[in-house]
Amino acid sequence: MNHEFLKIQPEIEQALFEGKPIVALESTIISHGMPWPKNATTALSVEAAVRAEGAVPATIAIRDGKLQIGLSKDDIAFLGQEKNVWKVSIRDMPYVVSQKLTGATTVAATIRIASMVGLNIFATGGIGGVHRGAASTMDISADLTEMSTTNVAVVSAGVKSILDIGLTLEYLETKGIPVVTYGQDAFPSFYSQQSGFLSPLRLDTPTEIAKMLLAKWKMYLNGSVLIANPLASEFSIDPEFIEGHIQNALVEAEKNNITGKNVTPFLLKEIAQKSKGESLQANIALIHANASLAAKIAVAMRNLESLNG
Repeated sequence: MNHEFLKIQPEIEQALFEGKPIVALESTIISHGMPWPKNATTALSVEAAVRAEGAVPATIAIRDGKLQIGLSKDDIAFLGQEKNVWKVSIRDMPYVVSQKLTGATTVAATIRIASMVGLNIFATGGIGGVHRGAASTMDISADLTEMSTTNVAVVSAGVKSILDIGLTLEYLETKGIPVVTYGQDAFPSFYSQQSGFLSPLRLDTPTEIAKMLLAKWKMYLNGSVLIANPLASEFSIDPEFIEGHIQNALVEAEKNNITGKNVTPFLLKEIAQKSKGESLQANIALIHANASLAAKIAVAMRNLESLNG
């Protein structure tokens, strides 16, 4: 708790001491996922969704050389308006911390920081993965390699539909990362309940998922579990409709020489504009749903641990 690079919000520190269920949340959605003030209001409402299910939210970011676990309303407002916020993955952490810069953490960086203090449930929108055209670009998200070693479960709406979903599922299998979809056999594709791929595993209750996580880690099988939570049908977008916007956005990215970690925020912004905000509405809905499910799993895990002494 006294690590020189950690700054833990008092509420989180107390929750850790008391063994309360806690859900880690990323901060790239605040700085790189949505416009102001929608980004800040969404971040606060996602935290409220976690609290509504009986867990404590711990949004994670980097500020003034500190890995911040838990953000104040002022912190969230700052991240939502500041222009020069780094999008921080694992490789960027030493530089951003040592230079005392401001950074919003990706899935990979967030779960690494969460694991430092023993948090093991994390909610996000969608994970990174194998990018389209990766056979020539070798563009594979650090989210996947980090998930193969870090004992933090990731609740998301599947894999971002801008990626190569099939290759991402293959890569997850290669890395030994279990993929379980909540409540349906089909693997979701972020904006849609359908991706064209079957889920490797299916579980139907938060308690079943909690039992799986505990079994995995008690057997010293290190690494994450990807818990895919399909978007509710009223927010789900037709896969063919969204695919058309993705293809157009990919063309625009190539025209503008958008590469590396700038690709995803560029594509999401383009898709939101071209879909007249429909994708943004779906994005907000799925983040809330994932936070809620993550909190239910965290509560179920604490209950199971209490029963087992």
